[in-house]
Amino acid sequence: MQDHFAHQHCGDCPIRHRAVCARCDSDELAALEQIKYYRSYQAGQTVIWSGDRMEFVGSVVTGIATLTQTMEDGRRQMVGLLLPSDFVGRPGRAVAAFDVTATTDLVMCCFRKKPFEEMMGRTPHIAQRLLEMTLDELDAAREWMLLLGRKTAREKIASLIAIIARREASLQVRRPKGVLSVDLPLTREEMADYLGLTLETVSRQMSALKKDGVISLEGNRHVMIPDLDRLLEEAGDDSDGGMLV
Repeated sequence: MQDHFAHQHCGDCPIRHRAVCARCDSDELAALEQIKYYRSYQAGQTVIWSGDRMEFVGSVVTGIATLTQTMEDGRRQMVGLLLPSDFVGRPGRAVAAFDVTATTDLVMCCFRKKPFEEMMGRTPHIAQRLLEMTLDELDAAREWMLLLGRKTAREKIASLIAIIARREASLQVRRPKGVLSVDLPLTREEMADYLGLTLETVSRQMSALKKDGVISLEGNRHVMIPDLDRLLEEAGDDSDGGMLV
């Protein structure tokens, strides 16, 4: 997979219109080309451990990763998902705040941190876009607090599926019509951990959404969504916004 991207020009990147480089002009893209490289990770492989020095920053190109925090007594909590175009690492921060683990096979477009930080100072388009992405991440975190604190189990499951579906649709530039098909990056156990539910509740609500025609399933991971707006209604969100943009 990494070889597939090794010689890809930034202008042809599948996440180009959503990534940190989205506002860059041709000269700025050419400068980024000089400092970028790709890294591939297998499903289950750790990208970075919490507390480790961050020698790079970058964007998820394909695949999905999880952000996890471990407490002093060894308990672990999944605190976020990194989807294609999401940014990994924080310029100006020396160490990683969370464990980042590839949930699926993962390809990242990486930049050595020091040259990237220097380029941010010379390239307002990168700094502006990173600020936008950071504020979007803050909004999403606040919405996630609402989801965990106030939404029903059914709404939580629908919301998670919708987050992944909306992101996949956004990467296709145009909103797809008809049935939307996505592969869930999490096992039922991981979904339960992420949503604060039991495994039995996740399985029961997935079956209920299937029975009601909101989704259809092929195996445990492949989900087909005949009507995205209906899924958003089940999630307690409308089709115009919220964290599911």
